[in-house]
Amino acid sequence: MATLILLRHGKSEWNELHVFTGWTDVSLAPEGEREARRAGKKLAELGIYPDVAFTSVLKRAIKTTFLALEELDRLWIPVHRSWRLNERHYGALQGRNKDEVRKEVGDELFWAWRRGYDTPPPALDWNDPRHPRFEEKYKNIPPSELPATESLKMCQERMWPYFVDRIYPELQAGKTVLVSAHGNTLRALIMKLEGIPPSEIPKLEVPTGTPIVYELQGLKVKKKEVLE
Repeated sequence: MATLILLRHGKSEWNELHVFTGWTDVSLAPEGEREARRAGKKLAELGIYPDVAFTSVLKRAIKTTFLALEELDRLWIPVHRSWRLNERHYGALQGRNKDEVRKEVGDELFWAWRRGYDTPPPALDWNDPRHPRFEEKYKNIPPSELPATESLKMCQERMWPYFVDRIYPELQAGKTVLVSAHGNTLRALIMKLEGIPPSEIPKLEVPTGTPIVYELQGLKVKKKEVLE
């Protein structure tokens, strides 16, 4: 069996402001830094030490990865970054207060955008300066591949092939793998691993800074433990 550790980044500066973040590259709040360190300590206490780590190209996930690894005295292991592990792109909602959006569009549409499976928020205009094609970190990615909005389904469709092609082989090789990413990226991954249907996915919440440890046989979950 193989061990897979999923870790949602600690609370970010925008989590505290209750705004849609998505691909906006905000940093961890002080509480988020503490959460990341606590996650590393919990893993160390249980003797769960990753051999390799994967994260997104967003600083809140990257910082969480390295803060947790520092507590594990594991800063030397390989860390791979990919935009395919980025948070779901919230399109034109990015930077907007969630309560204000909810009042504006009503509960049904708000929750479909925020927690549903296949309803994307309004897209960013191609020339909007917030579009990822204007960011240096994505300069080597064809602009046509970069999202201007995403549903959870669309996020899953760009994340899952990366998991199968890059992360799963490390698990097959018997390594303990840490994936430090984002709430929706990890919801999409958990949905695949646990066979959760789209109708049930709105109920799934991934807490910040809390390791979720899977024992896998192939892609079949044999054991799951949430280290609260």
